[in-house]
Amino acid sequence: MSKVIHNPALASVKDTGTNAASFIIEPLHAGYGNTLGNSLRRVLLSSIRGGAIVAFRIEGVSHEFTTVKGVQEDVVDITLNLKGVNFAVHTDEPVELRLEKKGAGPVVAGDIKTNADVEVINPEHVICTVDDPKTSVLIDLVVEAGRGYQTIEESSKKRLHSDMIAVDAMFSPVTRVRFKVDPTRVGQETNLDRLDLTVETDGSLSPREAFEEAAAILVNQYTALAGATTVESAPALGTEEDDESSELNTPIEDLNLSARTANALINNDIRTVHDLVTLSEQDLRELKGFGSKALDEVKDKLAELEL
Repeated sequence: MSKVIHNPALASVKDTGTNAASFIIEPLHAGYGNTLGNSLRRVLLSSIRGGAIVAFRIEGVSHEFTTVKGVQEDVVDITLNLKGVNFAVHTDEPVELRLEKKGAGPVVAGDIKTNADVEVINPEHVICTVDDPKTSVLIDLVVEAGRGYQTIEESSKKRLHSDMIAVDAMFSPVTRVRFKVDPTRVGQETNLDRLDLTVETDGSLSPREAFEEAAAILVNQYTALAGATTVESAPALGTEEDDESSELNTPIEDLNLSARTANALINNDIRTVHDLVTLSEQDLRELKGFGSKALDEVKDKLAELEL
C-alpha cells in the first residue's frame, strides 16, 4: 500500500432497471472495497429517510381482528396491504389522509386523497376489494417520515387518535442493496479493488439520491469522531488533477457535440467527461433543456470513447 490513502472515485453510474442503478467505485486500496461496500450497504438499508403509514382507522371497525362488511379481505390483510403503500413525505410532521371509495371493485393506493406534503408512489397497489356495490369504504390514515424501523409499540405511543390501529413501519425507501468486489489495476498498481454497488429503491427517491445521502451520513459520523486529526490524502489513482491528457478531464466543448447539446450540458454545470459519466441516464433526462435527441447523441459519444 502506498504511503498516502488515495480518495475513491465514482467511475460510473448505470441504470440497471426501474428505480435501480449500479455504482462503480474504483480504484480502491486493497480491502477498501469491502470496507466501503459493507458500510454503504448497512446505511442504505437502515438510515435513509422515507415515509410510511403508522396508524389507521376503518369506519365501523373497532379492532384489527375482525372483518369489514362487503369487503373480501379481513382487517389483518388490509393492514398488511396498507404497509405496502409507498410514500414520498415532504414534512417532518405527521400527516392525516383519507381514503374513501364507494361501490364494488378494487380499492387502490391511488384512491388516497393526498396533499402537498405527501405523494403516493405506487397508486396501483391494491389495498382491498369490495364485493358489495352498496358498500362504502372509509379509511383514515396517519403517514409519517422517519428512518429505519418503528415498532408497533412506538407507533402506538405516538398515535394522534386513541381509536386508531397502530402498525409497525419500515420507513426505508431502499428495497435492496448488493455489492461485489473485483480486482483492478492502474498502471503498475495491481493490488487494487473495484466496488460494484447496486441500489434499488421503491421510487420515492432515486438510487443516486439514496447513495449520496448514505455517503453524507457516513461522512458526518466519521467527521464527528476524527476531531482535529487530519490524514494526508491524494486524488484517486489514475485521475490526478494535473493529468490534462486524461479522457475524463476532456472539456465538453472538445467532444464535437452539437451546439444545442453542448450548451445544455454546460448550462447544467456539466463541464467535463468526468462530470458526464457520473450521471445516470435518468439524471440526464431530468436536466433542464436536455431532450431525447441530446441523450442519444451523448450515449453515442460515450460509446465512441468506450466510457
